[in-house]
Amino acid sequence: MTQVGEGRGAVSGGPVAGEILAERYQLEQHVNTDSAGRQIWYGVDVVLRRPVAVIISYPGGHAAAQMMQTAVEASRIVHPNLVGVYDAIDEQVRAYVVREWVDGASLHDHIAAGPFDGARAIAVAHATAAAITAAHASGMVHGNVHPGTVLIGRDGRVVLTDARPDGPVPGEEDVRAVGAILYYALTGYWPHAELAGPRHLPDAVRDQAGALASPRLVRAGVPEHLDNMSMDLLDRNLSVPPAEILAGEFARIDTGAQETYDADPHPATGSGPHGRHPTDSGPHTDTGPLRLRAPATAAPSAAPTGRRVLLGVGALLVIGILGLFVGLNVLSSPAPDGTGAGGDPGASPPAGDSTSPPGASPEVIPLTPDQVRIVDPGGDRTELDGVETLVDGDTGTGWRTDLYRNDSRFGLLKPGMGILIDLGEERSVASVKVELATSGAVADLRTGQSDPGATTEGDETVLETYQQLGEAQRDGSTMVFSGFDSETGYQYVMIWFSELPPDGDGYRLEVLQVTVEGY
Repeated sequence: MTQVGEGRGAVSGGPVAGEILAERYQLEQHVNTDSAGRQIWYGVDVVLRRPVAVIISYPGGHAAAQMMQTAVEASRIVHPNLVGVYDAIDEQVRAYVVREWVDGASLHDHIAAGPFDGARAIAVAHATAAAITAAHASGMVHGNVHPGTVLIGRDGRVVLTDARPDGPVPGEEDVRAVGAILYYALTGYWPHAELAGPRHLPDAVRDQAGALASPRLVRAGVPEHLDNMSMDLLDRNLSVPPAEILAGEFARIDTGAQETYDADPHPATGSGPHGRHPTDSGPHTDTGPLRLRAPATAAPSAAPTGRRVLLGVGALLVIGILGLFVGLNVLSSPAPDGTGAGGDPGASPPAGDSTSPPGASPEVIPLTPDQVRIVDPGGDRTELDGVETLVDGDTGTGWRTDLYRNDSRFGLLKPGMGILIDLGEERSVASVKVELATSGAVADLRTGQSDPGATTEGDETVLETYQQLGEAQRDGSTMVFSGFDSETGYQYVMIWFSELPPDGDGYRLEVLQVTVEGY
């Protein structure tokens, strides 16, 4: 069984079965290696005599700082749908986190035996949303929600594990990931273009124009309300609700059907405890009156025709939320003397916030291969090929760097590398999304006035003159940069990478897709 189902085998070197870490945690069996190159072991706490999972990263120190910080944050959260974190130790040569061992298998392993029916998919999505709610309540963004980090225990318990916070990336990415989990549970496919995930997951079915096929078009019998919910959560033209509201909606329609399913995705008899497998449960049925669409009296949406606006359903809930926003707006509205309601004459929006044009919804700005290029100041310019794959709409292909050894900062051979995008003309930009093959990179977004040319001198000029917009992001396989000024036009933007993620015995970056949205 896998404790993080990303499907990679053992790596050379490292610990061996029987070794005892910190004079307490005895390693029994290597079970997996995740996409960040960290080994996952089944072990035993010899003091408390309980099974544990041990996640080991090489090296420790600076390279493992984010993992250790995440473990500290996660250890403070106690929730039935979040895996418990027991210990975190940095030995510099290596670092390891000790967490709860979940006796079961990942959602990925389960779906390999066949998609879930509506009730089971609801149960998994509900548990995932509840886990995200708990994480967000503590101020933590999970940043790594996919079928390999959703575990299902033999007792039917669903838990989320292996958080990798994306720093300034908004928590709404976690909420959208619930839509992807729901889509995957119902269909067996992952919507890579809408949300990054491990590359081995099969990509979602699409029409000739590349639009995502809804679950009901992929698999007959999917309830309409679940079809609507998954598609709306994945639609970046629509806003998503806070995690707690989404979890509340799932709670209302969750029938607790997980108790009737065998948590072993490949039981020896081919049946569950009630003599059947989840995929043999017959046609899907609606389990509640959930509707994720605009009320009939609502004004026309700016979203594309035929799409359903994602709203928290239930009249009392909607009224309560509207009341809260009205109250906040009253408190923050400027008084005639230019001060806020709280009397702060210097009140202003937080740094980096952007304001979208009134009534406008961001749309993807089409890019052609001649509008993107690699910036390589100080390099030998041998890593420029493949940049055209960044705008081909296919996350199965990508551009990647050479393998750098000794240090994640490009082997200390150069300051970094960038992806320069020429929008062709000044545009009002809403966001830039970067999808990576693995997490662990550090990047920021920069803007400039011109492209001095694809030469060593031109790239050095770009590095010297382009200005950083917002804070750098680290870790996470999806990075979303916002904070653009809606009153400023941008033609040249650059994603600048200063650190590489681990790859075997070195460091390498692989970028799968770049998407720019604007007005």
